[in-house]
Amino acid sequence: MDSADFAPLPGFRLFPGLLDAARQRSLLEAVQAVLAAAPAYHACMPKSGQKMSVAMSNAGRFGWYSDREHGYRYIERHPETDRPWPAIPEAALAVWHAVAGYDHAPECCLINLYRDTAKMGLHQDRDEAEMAAPVVSISLGDDALFRLGGTSRKASTRSFKLSSGDVLVLGGAARLAYHGIDRVLGGTSRLISGGGRINLTLRRVTRP
Repeated sequence: MDSADFAPLPGFRLFPGLLDAARQRSLLEAVQAVLAAAPAYHACMPKSGQKMSVAMSNAGRFGWYSDREHGYRYIERHPETDRPWPAIPEAALAVWHAVAGYDHAPECCLINLYRDTAKMGLHQDRDEAEMAAPVVSISLGDDALFRLGGTSRKASTRSFKLSSGDVLVLGGAARLAYHGIDRVLGGTSRLISGGGRINLTLRRVTRP
């Protein structure tokens, strides 16, 4: 349920339009190069084995993955090609260093691809050993309705629009805030050929 007096937890920061059109195009080209080397896949929910509606891939030392047998975790090689993940694009690293307020580099750039009716339910990012590092999220392409809550699934939530070039940070008390994507607003951006949204989520996985 939305709350009229909802206040994000400390450590939540939103930078609307941080990336201008040129930087968005440059980052998209780098992401497309990553996807050419590490094709997108659909991870599965633990236990049920149901495929997630969002396709994904990764860049960096680690990639986030989930399957029926072993659940949520980080792996060092692509689950289908068995190749190491490509390096995190320099343009994404530049965003991390500009907004993270954390001394060490990210080790994973999760790439989520939203097409058609794909969405992401409320969840916490809690598979990392290093919780002192924030999660940095970069939006490219169509607008999306992002839902943010507290550290309890029962806490009140609020949804708001994320547009291409927006950057969001979950750090401090907000590091474990529940969040998700209610839906993508198709046709709101011309950045991605054929439409859709790409979200890059930069994370530190291990403790320095």
